[in-house]
Amino acid sequence: MNVRIKRFLQASAGMVVLAAGWQLLSMTFPPFLFPPVLDILKRTIEILVTGSLFIDVLLTAMRIFIGLFGAFIIGAGIALLMARSQSLENYISPVLTFFQGIPALSWVVFAIIWFQGTEFRIGFIMVMTTLPAFTFQILDAIRSMSKDLFEMTMSFRPSRWTMFRFLIVPTIVPGILTAWKVNLGNAARVVVVAELVGATGGVGYELLRQQQLFDMAGAMAWTLQLVLFVLVVQQTINVIEAWALSYRPVSERSI
Repeated sequence: MNVRIKRFLQASAGMVVLAAGWQLLSMTFPPFLFPPVLDILKRTIEILVTGSLFIDVLLTAMRIFIGLFGAFIIGAGIALLMARSQSLENYISPVLTFFQGIPALSWVVFAIIWFQGTEFRIGFIMVMTTLPAFTFQILDAIRSMSKDLFEMTMSFRPSRWTMFRFLIVPTIVPGILTAWKVNLGNAARVVVVAELVGATGGVGYELLRQQQLFDMAGAMAWTLQLVLFVLVVQQTINVIEAWALSYRPVSERSI
């Protein structure tokens, strides 16, 4: 059996068991605690096909991408500086470690106190919560480059493009793509917290509305929107990874 098909079936089996367990709970407890799976699926589809509701999903997706791209660009710049200078790393690394220990909710409080614009607040929170991880992961990817391989490549006096294509990309790209997959999940969790305070749209805002209405089916449906978004983007990254690293054996690539 194909490896991809086998993994898909295994993942599907796990989700079926989870759905079955939820359905059993819905038959035991009141619907406002555990609504039937069919009701949740209906609400999920309703959000996907209703333009006015799906806009909130796209708004959250935009916020996630803006925050991740901002953190990636800044983190890549800091990682390059740290890779070039041990002294700079000694100064910057403790600060990033300190930032990494600050909870997302604390960044939300800081953003509310410091800034006024809702979108700027959310962007700031997204960048600050994902920047340390991006920086450290990119730095590790840069340092994973073999010095012997680098010196051997330089002995052939390659052009910058050739060196970038055949040495730097194969070495750094896997780490960068892994960083994106890891930080995507973190960003999806953080953006909901950020949207709960002051946002007038987005998945987090809609979750707050469902909580006020005591609508568990709606809360689950909006949560699934975020889960589906993360799964789609992660699979897209996997496709990019398979294309960029097509020279490697299949067993060494993410599937």
